[in-house]
Amino acid sequence: MNMNDPLGDMLTRIRNAQMRGKSTVRTPASKLRAWVLDVLKDEGYIRGYEEVTTDAGHNELEIGLKYHDGAPVIRELSRVSKPGRRVYAGATEIPQVRQGLGVSIVSTPKGVMSDAAARSANVGGEVLCTVF
Repeated sequence: MNMNDPLGDMLTRIRNAQMRGKSTVRTPASKLRAWVLDVLKDEGYIRGYEEVTTDAGHNELEIGLKYHDGAPVIRELSRVSKPGRRVYAGATEIPQVRQGLGVSIVSTPKGVMSDAAARSANVGGEVLCTVF
Protein backbone atom coordinates (compact mmCIF):
# COMPACT_ATOMS: atom_id res chain seq x y z
CA MET A 1 0.00 0.00 0.00
CA ASN A 2 1.80 3.10 -1.21
CA MET A 3 0.43 6.14 0.56
CA ASN A 4 2.93 8.46 -1.09
CA ASP A 5 0.27 8.59 -3.78
CA PRO A 6 -3.18 8.76 -2.16
CA LEU A 7 -4.86 9.55 -5.47
CA GLY A 8 -3.19 6.59 -7.19
CA ASP A 9 -4.33 4.43 -4.27
CA MET A 10 -7.96 5.53 -4.79
CA LEU A 11 -7.79 4.78 -8.52
CA THR A 12 -6.43 1.29 -7.74
CA ARG A 13 -9.23 0.69 -5.22
CA ILE A 14 -11.81 1.64 -7.86
CA ARG A 15 -10.20 -0.67 -10.46
CA ASN A 16 -9.99 -3.59 -7.99
CA ALA A 17 -13.57 -3.17 -6.76
CA GLN A 18 -14.84 -3.10 -10.35
CA MET A 19 -12.98 -6.29 -11.18
CA ARG A 20 -14.86 -7.93 -8.32
CA GLY A 21 -18.17 -6.39 -9.44
CA LYS A 22 -18.67 -4.52 -6.19
CA SER A 23 -21.35 -1.82 -6.06
CA THR A 24 -19.40 0.50 -3.75
CA VAL A 25 -15.82 1.02 -2.63
CA ARG A 26 -14.38 3.16 0.15
CA THR A 27 -11.29 5.34 0.21
CA PRO A 28 -9.91 7.65 2.93
CA ALA A 29 -11.43 11.11 2.48
CA SER A 30 -9.44 14.03 1.10
CA LYS A 31 -10.30 17.17 -0.81
CA LEU A 32 -8.31 16.14 -3.88
CA ARG A 33 -9.96 12.73 -4.01
CA ALA A 34 -13.41 14.31 -3.66
CA TRP A 35 -12.65 16.79 -6.45
CA VAL A 36 -11.56 13.99 -8.78
CA LEU A 37 -14.71 12.04 -7.87
CA ASP A 38 -16.80 15.15 -8.67
CA VAL A 39 -15.43 15.08 -12.23
CA LEU A 40 -15.96 11.31 -12.54
CA LYS A 41 -19.56 11.80 -11.42
CA ASP A 42 -20.18 14.79 -13.73
CA GLU A 43 -18.81 12.80 -16.65
CA GLY A 44 -21.04 9.81 -15.82
CA TYR A 45 -18.32 7.35 -14.77
CA ILE A 46 -19.57 6.78 -11.20
CA ARG A 47 -23.00 6.96 -9.55
CA GLY A 48 -21.68 9.37 -6.93
CA TYR A 49 -20.08 9.30 -3.51
CA GLU A 50 -20.76 10.27 0.07
CA GLU A 51 -18.60 11.02 3.06
CA VAL A 52 -18.95 8.46 5.86
CA THR A 53 -17.28 8.18 9.25
CA THR A 54 -15.87 4.81 10.30
CA ASP A 55 -16.28 3.39 13.79
CA ALA A 56 -12.70 4.48 14.42
CA GLY A 57 -13.70 8.05 13.59
CA HIS A 58 -11.92 8.29 10.23
CA ASN A 59 -13.63 10.03 7.34
CA GLU A 60 -13.99 7.95 4.22
CA LEU A 61 -15.58 8.47 0.84
CA GLU A 62 -17.97 5.71 -0.21
CA ILE A 63 -18.00 5.63 -4.01
CA GLY A 64 -20.96 4.25 -5.93
CA LEU A 65 -19.59 2.31 -8.91
CA LYS A 66 -21.47 2.19 -12.18
CA TYR A 67 -22.05 -0.77 -14.50
CA HIS A 68 -23.70 -1.06 -17.89
CA ASP A 69 -25.02 -4.48 -18.93
CA GLY A 70 -22.90 -5.94 -16.13
CA ALA A 71 -19.65 -4.36 -17.31
CA PRO A 72 -17.94 -1.49 -15.48
CA VAL A 73 -18.58 1.89 -17.12
CA ILE A 74 -14.91 2.74 -16.42
CA ARG A 75 -12.86 0.61 -18.79
CA GLU A 76 -9.54 2.26 -18.09
CA LEU A 77 -8.38 4.48 -15.25
CA SER A 78 -4.74 5.57 -15.44
CA ARG A 79 -2.63 7.77 -13.21
CA VAL A 80 -0.70 10.26 -15.36
CA SER A 81 1.11 12.64 -13.02
CA LYS A 82 2.92 10.72 -10.28
CA PRO A 83 4.71 11.90 -7.12
CA GLY A 84 8.06 11.03 -8.69
CA ARG A 85 7.20 12.43 -12.12
CA ARG A 86 4.71 15.26 -12.26
CA VAL A 87 3.04 15.91 -15.60
CA TYR A 88 1.85 19.40 -16.48
CA ALA A 89 0.16 20.65 -19.61
CA GLY A 90 -0.79 24.07 -20.89
CA ALA A 91 -4.40 24.71 -21.92
CA THR A 92 -3.60 23.90 -25.55
CA GLU A 93 -1.52 20.79 -24.78
CA ILE A 94 -3.89 18.86 -22.53
CA PRO A 95 -4.05 15.39 -24.06
CA GLN A 96 -7.29 14.12 -25.54
CA VAL A 97 -8.17 10.61 -24.41
CA ARG A 98 -9.29 8.18 -27.13
CA GLN A 99 -10.13 10.97 -29.61
CA GLY A 100 -12.28 12.66 -26.99
CA LEU A 101 -14.20 9.52 -25.94
CA GLY A 102 -12.35 9.53 -22.65
CA VAL A 103 -11.52 12.28 -20.19
CA SER A 104 -8.33 13.70 -18.70
CA ILE A 105 -8.76 15.06 -15.19
CA VAL A 106 -6.66 18.18 -14.69
CA SER A 107 -5.82 20.11 -11.52
CA THR A 108 -5.85 23.76 -12.61
CA PRO A 109 -5.66 27.11 -10.79
CA LYS A 110 -9.46 27.21 -11.24
CA GLY A 111 -9.99 23.81 -9.66
CA VAL A 112 -9.99 20.16 -10.67
CA MET A 113 -11.83 19.71 -13.98
CA SER A 114 -12.13 17.67 -17.15
CA ASP A 115 -9.82 18.36 -20.10
CA ALA A 116 -12.75 19.85 -22.05
CA ALA A 117 -13.58 22.23 -19.19
CA ALA A 118 -9.92 23.23 -18.83
CA ARG A 119 -9.62 23.92 -22.55
CA SER A 120 -12.77 26.04 -22.60
CA ALA A 121 -11.61 27.94 -19.48
CA ASN A 122 -8.22 28.26 -21.21
CA VAL A 123 -6.29 26.93 -18.20
CA GLY A 124 -3.66 24.25 -17.98
CA GLY A 125 -2.40 22.36 -14.98
CA GLU A 126 -1.34 19.01 -13.62
CA VAL A 127 -2.78 16.06 -15.57
CA LEU A 128 -3.86 13.82 -12.68
CA CYS A 129 -5.33 10.88 -14.52
CA THR A 130 -7.22 9.72 -17.59
CA VAL A 131 -10.44 7.73 -17.70
CA PHE A 132 -12.05 5.87 -20.56
